[in-house]
Amino acid sequence: MTIEPMLRLIAGSFVIASVLLGLYVDPRFFWFTLFVGANLVQSSSTRWCPMMSLLRKLGVHDHAPAPALPRG
Repeated sequence: MTIEPMLRLIAGSFVIASVLLGLYVDPRFFWFTLFVGANLVQSSSTRWCPMMSLLRKLGVHDHAPAPALPRG
């Protein structure tokens, strides 16, 4: 999986988890939902996302590797 789909998966999971925690555990978890949303807005205007930086450091590729050409 490349970095963009992984970022969407992580952000979506964080939002779902924080909303469920806010509904069923403690409403203060909604602050985490707000933080994730604010980070998405910030990253769209600055083109810098802390999670993408972390994923790159962990070795996640920006693009899928090019397919190997058949030899013949």
